[in-house]
Amino acid sequence: MTHKEAPLDLAAYMSNSIRNIMTTAYKNVLSNPREAKFAFTMQRIFEKSEKRRRQVKEKEGLDIPPFLISSIATQCNLHCKGCYARSNGIAEDKEERRKATLSPEQWKSVFEEAASLGINFSLLAGGEPMMRRDILEQVAEVKEMIFPIFTNGTLIGPTYMDFLRKHLNMVPVISVEGNANATDERRGKGVFQRALLSMEMLQEASLFFGTSITVTKENMQYVTSPEFIDMLRAKGCKLIFYVEYVPTEEGTAHLALDDDDNRELDRIVETRRSEQPGIIFLSFPGDEKYLGGCLASGRGFFHIGPDGSAEPCPFSPFSDSNVVTMGLRGALQSPLFRKIRDARALGWEHTGGCTLFEHREEIEQML
Repeated sequence: MTHKEAPLDLAAYMSNSIRNIMTTAYKNVLSNPREAKFAFTMQRIFEKSEKRRRQVKEKEGLDIPPFLISSIATQCNLHCKGCYARSNGIAEDKEERRKATLSPEQWKSVFEEAASLGINFSLLAGGEPMMRRDILEQVAEVKEMIFPIFTNGTLIGPTYMDFLRKHLNMVPVISVEGNANATDERRGKGVFQRALLSMEMLQEASLFFGTSITVTKENMQYVTSPEFIDMLRAKGCKLIFYVEYVPTEEGTAHLALDDDDNRELDRIVETRRSEQPGIIFLSFPGDEKYLGGCLASGRGFFHIGPDGSAEPCPFSPFSDSNVVTMGLRGALQSPLFRKIRDARALGWEHTGGCTLFEHREEIEQML
């Protein structure tokens, strides 16, 4: 993605961004015939998906986002500090406190509808999505979509490697916090080494995978440094996803980036993109500034909770609709999503952090 002043045609800009990502991914896997064939096939599918989104817009006046974020798991084998899923009530240890979850067949149906509308990706989150192998087995059959699996990486072993070799549309994105000390401090002792072991297994199998990093004031300089990126590249990582920390847990506000940090992160990521063309760099919510502001509430994506609730964003867990009862079309036209899109258009300026988290009290009042 080249960051310039935000274009007026958001749909065209996002479609072009997806093409750029897939072109980079294709170049990265040219040495692996099987991965290269898969990437080439997905490029053709995404061209058809772009046409589908345009057709729905022309016929129904409905903007279809190119991607979703879906929390498919309500359990996790770790207890990371400042976890969004636990603070928002998605991940729970006690069974009686867990939210209802869609069945594997229901998730597959949701994604089949998504593919029919021209949605290319759904990020799979949780909890720990790899604790729901039954769901992953079902949704992997939706071959017109790619599913980045945001995972702590500790459950990747021989049987999961067989699964990932079979389903190239399932792409592990392993979360770390920087070095061993930073990762183990937040995620637990030994987690960093286990994540590196998973990366080595994926590299040995010549599978495409990425890394997700929560960026805070404490780790920003290190996780964006050439040394850290070179280490990930040496492990075979071909995608780095920077997620700016949003303080959903009390007592952690000091970790969140301020405006100066946001600008510095943006500058560094742009530099790394030019220095490392073989790696895909994504930044959330930082990249939204160049797309005319917050992409949530269906403008560019929305979040599906474990029970099918359609929410503006993982950082804004409010809902007035459900994708099982209303379908994706109905959820995109929900009153809450419309109000948020209208409010954003009326002046919810994107300052670099999470816009919806900054306006959470107003969103609650909309309900």
